[in-house]
Amino acid sequence: MYTILGAGGPVANALTTELENNNQTVRLISRKPVNPAKSNTTWKKADLLNYDELSMAAKGATVIYLCAGLVYDKDIWREQWPVLMRNVIEVTKQNNARLIFFDNVYMYGLVNGPMTEDTAYNPISEKGKVRAEIANMLMAEIKAGNIRASIARAADFYGTNSMNSFFDMMVLDKYAKHQTAQWMGDVNKLHCFSYIPDMGKAMYLLGQHPESDNQIWHLPTAKPMRGKAFIELAARIYHVKPKYFKINKLMLFVIGLFNKLIMGTVEMYYQCINDYVFDSSKFEKAFNFKPTSYEDGIKLMSETLYKK
Repeated sequence: MYTILGAGGPVANALTTELENNNQTVRLISRKPVNPAKSNTTWKKADLLNYDELSMAAKGATVIYLCAGLVYDKDIWREQWPVLMRNVIEVTKQNNARLIFFDNVYMYGLVNGPMTEDTAYNPISEKGKVRAEIANMLMAEIKAGNIRASIARAADFYGTNSMNSFFDMMVLDKYAKHQTAQWMGDVNKLHCFSYIPDMGKAMYLLGQHPESDNQIWHLPTAKPMRGKAFIELAARIYHVKPKYFKINKLMLFVIGLFNKLIMGTVEMYYQCINDYVFDSSKFEKAFNFKPTSYEDGIKLMSETLYKK
C-alpha cells in the first residue's frame, strides 16, 4: 500500500494522481480531510507530530512518501521538523516499508555552480540548517542499515494553484489577469523551476524502483533560464507585454512585518540574487526522463489553472 504523508499539498496531489492512474492502492494521511477521487484511495486523519496517531494511520504501508509541509516559519521548523522526521522514521521501520522524502535545496546554501546530489551542505539560513539536520538524520539511519529510504529534491516549483510558488503567483497569475508581473531579485540571474506534474511522475517512479533506495535524487527539472527570459516567455504565451517590477529584500521585509509567511521568505532572498542552477541529470539518465520544457509547462498553465 502506497501511503502519502502530508496529503493535500501540490506534490502529494500530483503523486496521488499518478498512483491512481496506475491503479495502485493509496492511503492519504493528513490533519485536514482529503476527498479521494477513486475507490482504491482512502484518507486517514493523523497529526504527523503525534506518533501514536501516525502509527495507527500508516499501518500496513509498504511505500511511504513524506510530502509534508510545515508553516513557513523558522521557529516552527526548528521545533517540529526533527520530531516529525523521527516519527516517520520509526513508523517506516515498524512497517518494514520504504520511505521517499520529498525535500528542497535549502541545506545547500549559496552554491557557486550547479547543485547536484553531491553538493555539500552549507546552509546560510535557519530553515536551511533545519533541512540539513533532518536530511542527516535520515541518511544516518540509511547508512546504519536501519531503513530503506531516498531523498528526492526539487527546485522552486510551479504548476499549482496553491499560490505557494512565486512564479505561479507573481508571474502567471498576474499575466492571466492582464496585470503587471512581479519578480523577486535579479532578473539577469539564472533560475530553475520544477514542474509539479513532473514531480508527481518522478516520485511515482522512485516508488516503483527499490533499486533507487538509499540515495539522494534531484527530480527532473528543465535547464535554467534568466529571470527576464521567464518573464518574456510567459508574456508571449499570454499575449501580453512583458511588464514587471522587481521586489527587493527591503520590500519583502516591510511586507513581512504584516505577513509572517512573507517574512519567512526574507532569509531565502539570496536564492533570488544569485544564479540558482539545479542539476537533475542523474535522474534523467537513470529513468530516461525528459523534463517538461518551460514553454510547454507555461502553455498548459495558460489553458488550465491560469487561463489567459
